Amino acid sequence: MLKWSSRMGGALAVGLMSGTSLDGVDAAVVRIDGMGLKAKVQLLHYYTRPYDDRLRDRLKEICDPASSDVSRIAGMNVYMGELFASAALEAIKEGGLRPEDIDFISSHGQTVWHMPEAVPDDPFLARSTLQIGDLSVIAKRTGILTVGDFRPADMAVGGQGAPLVPYGDLILFRHAAKGRLLQNIGGIGNCTAVPAGAGPEELFAFDTGPGNMIIDQAVHTLTEGRMSYDDGGAWAALGKPDEALVEELMSHPYFRMAPPKSTGRELFGAAYTAEFLAKAAEKQLEPADIVATATAFTAHTIANAVQKLVIPRCPIDEVLVSGGGAHNRALMKMLAELLPQQTIINTGSLGLADDAKEAVIFALLGHGFLCGDANNIPAATGAEHPTVMGKLALP
Repeated sequence: MLKWSSRMGGALAVGLMSGTSLDGVDAAVVRIDGMGLKAKVQLLHYYTRPYDDRLRDRLKEICDPASSDVSRIAGMNVYMGELFASAALEAIKEGGLRPEDIDFISSHGQTVWHMPEAVPDDPFLARSTLQIGDLSVIAKRTGILTVGDFRPADMAVGGQGAPLVPYGDLILFRHAAKGRLLQNIGGIGNCTAVPAGAGPEELFAFDTGPGNMIIDQAVHTLTEGRMSYDDGGAWAALGKPDEALVEELMSHPYFRMAPPKSTGRELFGAAYTAEFLAKAAEKQLEPADIVATATAFTAHTIANAVQKLVIPRCPIDEVLVSGGGAHNRALMKMLAELLPQQTIINTGSLGLADDAKEAVIFALLGHGFLCGDANNIPAATGAEHPTVMGKLALP
């Protein structure tokens, strides 16, 4: 087991996050004091590099078995490593630091495929996951020790390899007197329920379903690629959701599954969105109504999770929202209407930028790995026991 101790004054790190929304890479430069669940984090600088349309389209292609191949995945693995390294160096520079000041980089990578359940009739299709963005490329290009590829270790001990953020949610947001639900809305929505004064064995977490993924794909399709997302939810605000279609979408078996559970583009990607758009066309919905319906679907998946899966197990005083969806005013308004008994606020109101949260958490996950601390949460992933997640690449 690798043991690593923070130097006097705390460790300086860069956390890198690129999610299923395929909107870009986030880099958080942080100082971490202390170890394990007692660690304290200070965000020094946040940087984001948006993906251009060409890269976003290519990533969608390699995430789709119908259009992917091994050469594209292999090439993109190195390309994304170069991109992540460049983003880390730019974040360090903008933060007024030098690469030699940084103790480590911790990267989530870009998810290509996540399969938490094996295919029953094919022994070669085992439970598995694949995140690209080669760690060795990041380490060699930056000259900084790099940690990443966290999910496989949790899956190796019976977990789903997701969600990973509960480890950081517990460190950053547990409260002695308040029960909190941390709801991230990226491409996929995921939540962490943190009871008042909770320890790691008391919280639970799961993916609530599609976050921005279907909204973004619908906007991209309806505008023939001119727009990649609904900025601020402005388009959805002009339309009216088709409640019957929302109800039909909510009949998907995933929403009846009990936690732990996780999902991704495999269930709610391009094929699912194409089916949704076909149903909307049959109903002759206007474009604004289609975007409003997709937005309402995301809101209902989150509200359904809160009401049916969280509150019966954990009293909640606050719902803290982060990720790109936190900026979608139409979505936030729908959530408030569906959850009138809850206080819904952005994590930014507590001093941590909404968009930086997950990158900060991946810095914490990397720090846990280097300290030899178990950084999975079995209550969230379904793992048989705590384990150290991550792999190391030397500069």
